[in-house]
Amino acid sequence: MTRSRAQDPNVCGVTAAIAVIDGKWKTPLLWLLESGPQRPGALRRQLPGLSEKVLTQALREMEADGLVHREVHDVLPLRTEYSLTPFGQDLSDALAPLSDWGHRRLDRLNPTLGATAG
Repeated sequence: MTRSRAQDPNVCGVTAAIAVIDGKWKTPLLWLLESGPQRPGALRRQLPGLSEKVLTQALREMEADGLVHREVHDVLPLRTEYSLTPFGQDLSDALAPLSDWGHRRLDRLNPTLGATAG
């Protein structure tokens, strides 16, 4: 879905919400930022396979959507931290039941793993 379509007032609300978290990395980034402010390097270390370019792009989009706050500390070398905004926390809270549903779906797809997973 294009980001411009997500801003169309005639689009379904679920479609608009999914456009904001579309992609491989935005939901894991939301989840990591729930624990508090994080520096970009720390986010990359926790998400193997995430390139610096893609991280920067995802964080910029999330900032433009009002989900994350970027703070640059005036020290040398410059230190940048990202944190969830209240709007981003609202989205994270709204996604929690969807996450629960996804785990139940995975348990249904593979009941033998669900029985052993905690």
